[in-house]
Amino acid sequence: MARFLLLLFLVTVAVFLLLELIPGSPVDAILPPDATPEQVAAARAQYGLDQPLWERYFSWMGGVLQGDLGRSYQTGLSVASTIAERAPVSLELAFLAILLALAVSIPVGVWSAYRPGGILDRVSTFVISATLATPAFVLGILLVYVFAVQLGLLPVLGWTPFAEDPVRHFERLVLPVVTLAAGECVLFTRILKGDMMATLQQDHVLSARARGLPTWRILLRHALRQSSFSLVTVSGVVIGRLIGGTVLVEAIFSLPGMGTMVITAINSRDYVVVQAMVLLTAVVYLVINAVVDLTYPLLDPRVRKVRTS
Repeated sequence: MARFLLLLFLVTVAVFLLLELIPGSPVDAILPPDATPEQVAAARAQYGLDQPLWERYFSWMGGVLQGDLGRSYQTGLSVASTIAERAPVSLELAFLAILLALAVSIPVGVWSAYRPGGILDRVSTFVISATLATPAFVLGILLVYVFAVQLGLLPVLGWTPFAEDPVRHFERLVLPVVTLAAGECVLFTRILKGDMMATLQQDHVLSARARGLPTWRILLRHALRQSSFSLVTVSGVVIGRLIGGTVLVEAIFSLPGMGTMVITAINSRDYVVVQAMVLLTAVVYLVINAVVDLTYPLLDPRVRKVRTS
């Protein structure tokens, strides 16, 4: 717990210092270019920007500890309510992308490791190479052009809430989810394939083969669980990264998520919003890493024995 709090403290201090180094001030984005010095001074006093940096930091942290993330300089709205409005879009996008990536990469990685050099292995290697050479924003534009513009199978841009139209809601999620999942499929498949190939050469797996156990049982029960440590670790990191890093995809597909909110806040120097998003992303990372650590004993009971010994 002490390490958790220390990391959050260091992250928030770093954000405050980095934002202070950015040229300009939030007041420059709020007031017109011909604002008088008196108006600038009044605006700085109104938003507390005339106070020393350390005083502003502890004032903001005091509000955070009470559940108050502050108010946007631009809109005057509560930052917490703004994030709560935008978060479901980014969370749904990130988790669906992770689920799709795992659903594709686990069977492909397992079978490619079991049959190296086979048809699936060669096809997946080609697709991986092609995907690595294609940036996410290029892939997103290509998907929009092919499936939305040329074929007319899916909506082009925009967002439809689930409560308004569930079918339209998921139709608009298909392309952005595939765009995000494509890069993660490459990462997951390569990691799992490498670990599986090493595990399949271990004595207990060779012994299971010698006893004539079914292939599916050897792969899933004896090999996959032991080979999933790296996959689980990387998946946790990817979830945290996707939640705070879906900026390009949200911009391409005009999705009202947290990524576009952060870009808008940076451009308008709405530092309160940026600070809140960085803090939220740091908390998500730390919580996911803690959950990942708890899953290790479930994958391999030997981890539990080592920890208790």
